[in-house]
Amino acid sequence: MNPLRSLILAAAGNDVIRRVVATAPVSRDVVRRFVAGESTADAIDVTRRLVDAGLTVTLDHLGEDTTDARLADQSVRAYEEVLDALHADGLADRAEVSVKLSAVGQLLDEDLAFENASRICAAAARCGTTVTLDMEDHTTTDSTLRVLAELRRTWPWVGAVLQSYLRRTEEDCARLAGSDLRVRLCKGAYAEPPEVAFTEALDVDRSYVRCVNVLLAGEGYPMFATHDPRLVPIIDARAEFHGRKPGSFEYQMLYGIRPEEQRRLAGLGHTVRVYVPYGVQWYGYLMRRLAERPANTAFFLRALTSRT
Repeated sequence: MNPLRSLILAAAGNDVIRRVVATAPVSRDVVRRFVAGESTADAIDVTRRLVDAGLTVTLDHLGEDTTDARLADQSVRAYEEVLDALHADGLADRAEVSVKLSAVGQLLDEDLAFENASRICAAAARCGTTVTLDMEDHTTTDSTLRVLAELRRTWPWVGAVLQSYLRRTEEDCARLAGSDLRVRLCKGAYAEPPEVAFTEALDVDRSYVRCVNVLLAGEGYPMFATHDPRLVPIIDARAEFHGRKPGSFEYQMLYGIRPEEQRRLAGLGHTVRVYVPYGVQWYGYLMRRLAERPANTAFFLRALTSRT
């Protein structure tokens, strides 16, 4: 693993560094490049701006590793609130939500996570939009896929996420590609042992391309989450090979990263969905985004140390 990436991931769990970053005078402005804000209103404002630019959105209310049923319930209520706001603002046909099961009680009890995710799915159905279940570290993969399968019995539009750095993912893609499932493919951003994950960037990329082929050859709706300038033309070429037209798959990118490329792809007729996080628990999210692309770290550190 890249030493800088390892350092960033270690910082994600360090309370001292978290306090320094959170209290630095310019942190709020820097974080806003990658995070919509802390409130539902902030999330809706960013969503409206992106939709007006021809993009689609998936909103992630930040929170994870919840070990308190009360906090899990608060996460559900936050999603219900933002879904109602999307509906009220006429944005539900262009924006959905992404949900981490750990934020709604997965670490407490899988059945509780299913019940809470069901509440969010029911709210999404009432508002005319969809839900995607985010994938987290490898210890939760099987549990997340079990919950996904149960949710899809009632809401077949619930989407899955698979991570190409896990050695199992090509097989998971093959198993899920045989249905009409919405599958987001990303590289992955958690520190994982080499027994379960590829540790070299080239191996992760090769796995990603193999998974691209499997998903494009299947019957589902692939959602390719990448900012890698090498992978986008490969995806384009493989989509053409498999007879996939724009609209039968989509690109996904993170809020604040490569916005020009997002607009370029949308201008070519592709569906481009921007992953927009919001909420007070932004620190862990930000650290993983920096770890995914350590070049972002230079931007962040310059901003922290510059005078304003």
